[in-house]
Amino acid sequence: MKSHSAADRSPWAHDVRLLFTTRIVRLFAYGLVSVVLVLHLAAAGLTESQIGLLLTMTLLGDAGISLWITTRADRAGRRNMLLLGATLMIVAGLLFASTRSFWLLLLAATFGVISPSGNEVGPFLAVEQAALAQAIPAERRTSVFAWYNLAGSLATAFGSLCGGALSGGLQSRGATTLGSYRVLAGAYAVLGIGLAVLFLRLSRSSEAPKAKHALPPRPGLYLGLTTSRSVVFKLAALFTLDSFAGGFVVQAFVAYWFQRRFGVSPGVLGGIFFGANLLAGISALSATWVARRIGLLATMVATHLPSNVLLFLVPLMPTLPLAIAVLLLRFSISQMDVPTRQAYTMALVPADERSAAAGVTGIARTMGASLSPMVAGPLYASAALASLPFFLAGGLKIVYDLLVWRTFRKVKVDTSA
Repeated sequence: MKSHSAADRSPWAHDVRLLFTTRIVRLFAYGLVSVVLVLHLAAAGLTESQIGLLLTMTLLGDAGISLWITTRADRAGRRNMLLLGATLMIVAGLLFASTRSFWLLLLAATFGVISPSGNEVGPFLAVEQAALAQAIPAERRTSVFAWYNLAGSLATAFGSLCGGALSGGLQSRGATTLGSYRVLAGAYAVLGIGLAVLFLRLSRSSEAPKAKHALPPRPGLYLGLTTSRSVVFKLAALFTLDSFAGGFVVQAFVAYWFQRRFGVSPGVLGGIFFGANLLAGISALSATWVARRIGLLATMVATHLPSNVLLFLVPLMPTLPLAIAVLLLRFSISQMDVPTRQAYTMALVPADERSAAAGVTGIARTMGASLSPMVAGPLYASAALASLPFFLAGGLKIVYDLLVWRTFRKVKVDTSA
């Protein structure tokens, strides 16, 4: 048997540490610029309609690029595709740091990699999940994915804090408003360079295993999928529904609802959601304990259902403390399905199709989440309908939970690879 010290020196252990580091660097960079992104564009002279178009193209561009990269990563090389993503991140940062041209900024937003929300975007998550799933035993995947998500949540939170503090500090020392934001964009590009250097250090063990019969391209190859195509498309459809529901209660909308309903100040809102996101990250850790006892699919459903019921209760609370308490309670269990969902997806598909599967399902979630805000906005603007998005989100998410259970409860999952 290998000793623990020998195992710690293995290429796979080295890759796991590197992928956790890249996750932290990337999410810190996303948080750093997301907190001032709209302010940056306004300071550069863009109109509100131009900013809206740019943010829409950011989402669509990231989705298209991610789909192209992740569906090729297992065949073209995971490290190569991660390096391409880091390069696009560097280009976006440099353009944002150097130009006021709407068309160049639109180009950077569409074809670069930048996150308006501070959350994961681009091709990185899908490819890294596939590499992590290959590097760790099946019984440890949920635990590792839980820590991986927690690391990202904390990195985003602290990146946001640093972005606000650094831009404010620069302005207090005489920097122009736009100049302070450009410094953050430059730092974003530098962090992208650091990310590329880290990806270069990944070992060959992070690559997808060779197919047993790899002479010609596999017949029927579509979006990087063959044998798992049907099951991945079913997951993608269900994940689209879940994300569409979640789009009704994104953080910006919920903060707006709290402000209008209870008159909460921006400072208090910041404290509420910093705590909520921290609880969400920590909640993912407990998913490991639950999954070991009842299984991945049951954990996804059993922890998601009560969090959706709590969504119904938030707008029914008569006072601010009660509404905050219910919201925080919801966040304390709302992310338990994330690492189990990631581990379940990896277990459902062959090792050489994992990047593609994670990419397709990830894009489905992105597209689903992009549609509902257009419906939710007018609802929040109406005093009489402002609570309706919570009910729509909770109801649709419960439908998703029941459909996931009905569709996959009899599907056997490979937990040995």
